Amino acid sequence: MNTDRNKTFSHLRKESLDIYNRLKSIEEDINFVNQVHDAYPDFPLLPNLRCGAWYTDPCLAAPHPVYFKSTDGHFANWSFNLRRANLHLLNLSHRGIVLVDSTRSGKRMPDALSKTVPIWCTVVNRAVRLRHRETPRHNWDISLHTPPGVVSTQEHSQIVPLLDGWAESLNKSSYSLPDLSLPLRPIWITPTSSSFPKFPPTEQTFIPIICVSASRQVEEGFDRRSGGFVYIQGSGDDHELWGMGLNPDIFWHNRERILSANRSEVETIITSCVNSAQNTNTARLPSAVARVNGRILLCATSDLIVRSPGHLSAIFLGESGDVAYLVLSSRDRNDTSADDARNVLYIPIPNGKKGHAHFLQMVLPRAMEFVQMQLAQGMRVCIACDSGKDLSIGVATAALQKYFDDEGNFVVDGLHDIIPDKRTIRMRLEWIIAARPEANPARDTLKRVNEFLLTSDSFLRKRC
Repeated sequence: MNTDRNKTFSHLRKESLDIYNRLKSIEEDINFVNQVHDAYPDFPLLPNLRCGAWYTDPCLAAPHPVYFKSTDGHFANWSFNLRRANLHLLNLSHRGIVLVDSTRSGKRMPDALSKTVPIWCTVVNRAVRLRHRETPRHNWDISLHTPPGVVSTQEHSQIVPLLDGWAESLNKSSYSLPDLSLPLRPIWITPTSSSFPKFPPTEQTFIPIICVSASRQVEEGFDRRSGGFVYIQGSGDDHELWGMGLNPDIFWHNRERILSANRSEVETIITSCVNSAQNTNTARLPSAVARVNGRILLCATSDLIVRSPGHLSAIFLGESGDVAYLVLSSRDRNDTSADDARNVLYIPIPNGKKGHAHFLQMVLPRAMEFVQMQLAQGMRVCIACDSGKDLSIGVATAALQKYFDDEGNFVVDGLHDIIPDKRTIRMRLEWIIAARPEANPARDTLKRVNEFLLTSDSFLRKRC
């Protein structure tokens, strides 16, 4: 009996990781998302990172990163996380927003859509009321709305007492919070929805945040289709396990070629697309921290270009001659000609646990010395790490704390009157997230930053 069960499980796992099955399932879900977009053409279409990006055509989607994390909605782990505030969405549309995500394992929708987004809507509504007390608000909705049949009455009631505390934290944060004309409210659409709700502008009493669960719910997460493939619910999830290096960007750049391939040739075509993408520069505009007048910029190492020997640069809209570059990378360098350049500092990052101690003892001290020197000379400093979301964010947070006061003014000697504490450090991180919403520093990174800023120099030297 156990042997039969193991064989069945092994077969299901093999089919679930089959890349042809995954891609055909994603194609089916894309068609549904496009139907939703056609129903709301005036609403910005946004994929929830990371899974939602597989189902959302970049040509149709608004170019704004969104990250509502499912774990913030997990049972007894409910949270409104200021590191994932997503407040940039509030400036996108006064009509509504379409948010795309998916889930697997036979669930109707991911926790990100059923709980994290509803919590976010309610907390924002309550924080707006706190921040803009002078604005009259008749029938302003501050209720928590969760999808019936997905979130139980008991779980709903356990979340409600936590909302005011989160709203108070958001209100006291350094984030800008627009004075919304209408409250936010989540609306849910799945492939089983019989119709799409309408929101005539003259009748709107709230701003709909339309939560689209792209994948059809199927038993055990699998369903054999007549087209010669097995439909896998939430196929875009965990692409590192099945994608052969394929990611949403490469997929959408080569979508027609990949989806037109038959089962026998799809792996060869994917390998070709992945190899081609690795040789193509995908540089994007760095993010400037507005609170300090753009003196600190952030990007990924892939956004940097070696223009000529000893001259590193990034894609900027204007003149970039006043920019210094601090590059943190675990990758092997192809160019060492900039080592003697006065405006470039490369700091290698070891992989694994050794990287944590190295970041505290070597990276942060060297980085601060370089940043201070460049800022004092009137330069802007572009800080890059491999992801553009983690270590560079930690270094920038430390630099903002050491060399800028609470108003964002540069302090030449770094010895200003503000004594760093967790509140002031958190404020600097909020400045960064407001400028770069995709910033997602690891907990260990932030711990090292706090330790560096809050521990005496003499103690740090002893540890070194």
